[in-house]
Amino acid sequence: MEAATTNWQHAVRIRESSGHRTRVLCLLLALCSLTALFATATPARAADSAPATQAAYLAERLRENPVYVTDQLPREIPRSAAPDFARLAKRTGVPTYVLVLPAQSSVDGRQLLGAVHDRLGRDGLYVLVDDSAVAEATAYGVNAPADAASTVTLYELPYDAGPLLSFERFVDVIALGGEKATARAEAAREKYGDDEPAEMYIGPSDRNNQSFLTGILLTGVPLLILLVAGYAGRRRRRSGAGRRVPRWVTPGAAVLAATAVALTAATVFDQTRSSAAPTPTPADLSARVERVAAGLKQDPVYADPESPRVLDARQLDRLHDRLRDFRRSAGGGPVFVSLVPQTPESESAGDSMLFAAAVHAKVRRDGLYVVADPDDGTIDFYNHGLRRDTDSLSFDLPDSVTFGDSKADEVDDHLLGERLDQLMTFLDKTPRTDRPVSEPAPAPAPRAADEKTLPPLFATDFWPGLFVGAFLALLLSGLVAGVTWAVTALRRRRSPEPEPARLLPVTSPTEPSASYLRRTAYAELAALIREFSNTEENTRAWDHLDAAMLLLDGDLDRARNSETDPATLVTVVVLARAGRAALTGDTNDLCCGVNPLHGPAVSRHHVRVSAEAESTRRRLLPVCEPCRDTAIAQPSGIPGRLLRLPGTASGDGGRPPYYDATDGPLSALPGGIDRLIDKVRETAGVH
Repeated sequence: MEAATTNWQHAVRIRESSGHRTRVLCLLLALCSLTALFATATPARAADSAPATQAAYLAERLRENPVYVTDQLPREIPRSAAPDFARLAKRTGVPTYVLVLPAQSSVDGRQLLGAVHDRLGRDGLYVLVDDSAVAEATAYGVNAPADAASTVTLYELPYDAGPLLSFERFVDVIALGGEKATARAEAAREKYGDDEPAEMYIGPSDRNNQSFLTGILLTGVPLLILLVAGYAGRRRRRSGAGRRVPRWVTPGAAVLAATAVALTAATVFDQTRSSAAPTPTPADLSARVERVAAGLKQDPVYADPESPRVLDARQLDRLHDRLRDFRRSAGGGPVFVSLVPQTPESESAGDSMLFAAAVHAKVRRDGLYVVADPDDGTIDFYNHGLRRDTDSLSFDLPDSVTFGDSKADEVDDHLLGERLDQLMTFLDKTPRTDRPVSEPAPAPAPRAADEKTLPPLFATDFWPGLFVGAFLALLLSGLVAGVTWAVTALRRRRSPEPEPARLLPVTSPTEPSASYLRRTAYAELAALIREFSNTEENTRAWDHLDAAMLLLDGDLDRARNSETDPATLVTVVVLARAGRAALTGDTNDLCCGVNPLHGPAVSRHHVRVSAEAESTRRRLLPVCEPCRDTAIAQPSGIPGRLLRLPGTASGDGGRPPYYDATDGPLSALPGGIDRLIDKVRETAGVH
């Protein structure tokens, strides 16, 4: 064009100096010929078909549809979500134009919306949405509280709410009108200030922590219940305090606790996704690659029209010339340059190697595929069938070309034009190879359907949590035992136990008084408790002690209570004496059935149990040695030795024997001590 201007000025000067029309016409014809020749020699792409600017391209898209969703963010905002944005945009009550684009560091959102509005020429509410939220909004010629709505979405929603929910909140505030929207914005600013709302989603690391905690609780809590209950039971058996609970209670409580932990964890930790992003369709994931591939089939340089223009016409012409010269050189070949952003939300998850491989598969032409990011300025290249040693190129190429330098970071275009030219210079010098070189197959991108899906709760760190929970349960139970022992020892040191009740002489009256039974029952049981706590664990002695305490509802002082019936007191005396005997190793199960206060029996004997001379009533009872001798030598003397409880009605034969005077556990004594214990537990409802 500079040569054409010079020729034109020269022609004008000739016309002014000569004034001859014929010569002017000739010169004009010559000028036209030169211009036509220049136009032919200059590529049409530089003169007529330079890529449309970003704003013009976006304005044209909005002319087709008031909602435009980019194809570069399928993992966060797939294009299939456009109907959802359109549905929400209708609720504003004013013409609304929505642009969903990747976040671009070199672009001012408000200026971009203004430029799009100028080119579109339509008034309305213009909204720019990036990959996380509503980034900018401006109203042109309509009454819409855009600033207030933007403020509300900024303060009320956490950063992980997602662009669709952010736009929905924005629309809801727009629909409120100016005054209400302004008031809500002020309230949101005052409420949250510098505090951000709680996150709506958790990440994989948070789910791992939840799984770990669930595993710890699922084994730790039930095992701790079993260990602590077992320890408490052993202390209770040693001290005789407290009432024994059924054996199924402790394991049942452990199972119930485990079930409660599992159900509660599944209810509280019910998150299934780590993001609000909908699952993209296969068409969403292939749209951008198909667009770029179609562009490269027409032109070896594809500049993303959604991004700011980073190559001017001169640089673009220069790059085309370098590509053409390299393609025609010996050992050269096609070079395809894609000026396209690489974001984690793209179909290739920001992997330029994967993107280049996908584009190569669509273009179906071998060559060097260059991926230049207009946003961060990085340049990557991948050899797919070119006869050049691109490995050596990777080592020789300076970082200032591939990653840029401080100077490149200071300008919006990252000096991509100059750096791509340098890349071609190094490529020209790259050694040739005998065979085509191809990049290895890249690792596939994460599956979009699974990328935002959290792992199950009962997986990953759940299994290590089970072992940690068991360890903590053992540790805590040991700590509880140690603290309990220390506290008990301290209390004993500060408050010595009172001396137990003095044992009375072992007597066996036939008709004992109630006061005698109370004193004897208390003294015998207190002695058993003291002796049991000072010796090693004895299961048989514990059974006797447990049964005696069941009769008194776990309270030793009830033995001295006047309301305790004599039959219960006799049973306590028998069990206490038998328990003390068991501590010495005595395993005799029989107690004298004539008078239980006599003590252990030596055999069973049919004895006369009625004092009437005519009666022949006999009963097989265990008898002590004196009663056995009496039964043999003087059978009529046995009725006089039978135990008669105080307070029972007297008849002609005197007070009835104990087994006729009560239907309680004492009536089972003739069957043996074990039968007596079973009867006590059966009466108390303990099995």
